[in-house]
Amino acid sequence: MSSDTISTEQLRTSAIEVLRLNDLGTMTTAAPNLYPHMWSWDAAFVAIGLARFDVPRAITELRTLLAAQWTTGMIPHIVFTDDDTGYFPGFDRWGTAGAAALPDGTKSSGICQPPVHAIAVRHILDRARENGGADQEAAEAFLAESFDGWFAWHRWLAAVRDPDGVGLIEIHHGWESGFDNSPRWDGPYAGIRPGRVEPFTRRDTLHVADVSERPDDAEYTKYLWLVQQMASVGYDDDAVQEVVDFRVRDVFFSGIMSAASDVLAGLADELGRSGDATELRHMSDRFRNGVDSTVDPVSGLARDYDVLAGRWIATDTVSGFAPLIAGGRPDVLARQRSILQGPEWLGHPQLLFALPPSTSPSSPAFRPRTYWRGPVWPFLNLLLGWACARDGQLGLYRTLRSESLRQLSDLTFGEYYEPFTGEPLGSLAQAWTAAAALEWLGGEGTPVAD
Repeated sequence: MSSDTISTEQLRTSAIEVLRLNDLGTMTTAAPNLYPHMWSWDAAFVAIGLARFDVPRAITELRTLLAAQWTTGMIPHIVFTDDDTGYFPGFDRWGTAGAAALPDGTKSSGICQPPVHAIAVRHILDRARENGGADQEAAEAFLAESFDGWFAWHRWLAAVRDPDGVGLIEIHHGWESGFDNSPRWDGPYAGIRPGRVEPFTRRDTLHVADVSERPDDAEYTKYLWLVQQMASVGYDDDAVQEVVDFRVRDVFFSGIMSAASDVLAGLADELGRSGDATELRHMSDRFRNGVDSTVDPVSGLARDYDVLAGRWIATDTVSGFAPLIAGGRPDVLARQRSILQGPEWLGHPQLLFALPPSTSPSSPAFRPRTYWRGPVWPFLNLLLGWACARDGQLGLYRTLRSESLRQLSDLTFGEYYEPFTGEPLGSLAQAWTAAAALEWLGGEGTPVAD
């Protein structure tokens, strides 16, 4: 069936089927084969999609994730299922079993991902109030019961990952960014000289038609070396900073931190916690200003900062639009929107859909089929659209929405998409891609097909 003939209801039904397929009852696996566990920021987007048709199940998703929160406040990037699925690197390889902060009975990785969760809580609450009745009651109770956990998560990030108070979150592995093998990290990874790494057999390359879509084994060895370094000190926050070979201030993570802290402040207001709301708004301002401070005056894009090398990382990647997520100075945002809609991004003549590739096609680092080095990621477009709607940029919002719905109408729900041909790549039936479709369908705008 041509995507031009797909109806709104067909897309909605197919997206719900994907989330049901990946549902383990209390958590949703990211994808049925390649990613059989729960990922932190995936879970937030999945909850947003679930809230469009099953508010109680959306609540369960975030409740399960929050139950894995470390005693420090960190929310880990992977929560492992009890079944040994053969996923690599699995719980044993992470070496977190001896970490003092790991909750009893929990199997998780020892690193984190961007804090989009408060945004998901806000979505759940809004959908529940639209429904009223039991949904509203359940969502409001969940907010009250879970707020302290989300607040501790933001406090941990602000204190531990921004110890100098510069308004930028420091990450210790490219996986923490969510942009695993982005050109953003080429410089920091180039300086890593791994010691002895235990032998490994990867699983990710078994689930793609072309292994060039994924990072190569040399890159993967460096990823595992960093895991070994952190495990060697029991994932102690202070000790990790002293031993790890990757320390980068991540501007996109920081933009999310700013936006989510502001959302969490609004939720604190609803609970009558004015002091916490004030602290969170100060936090939001701090990271918004931090993001603004990174903007390259020449390119207009935000930059990461390599702490160990003491230099800026300037790349033509979608992370450069972090100010659009954080909000900020009107002049900065106006220039960013102009760049985003210009010929190196949405206006690039070869794009099948006017959606931002993970790396600009004009960049020498662009590779259209390789993970975070070129393909289009649907969940990221949803996040950009959310920020546009928040800021009243409805024209750009509608473009992202209509183009996303056209892309997703192939009903494969790919992990990522080739930007010129629209071919779905990576793992299909990806949960957060299906969730993005459901949220786009719930918004106002143009129909799926003209």
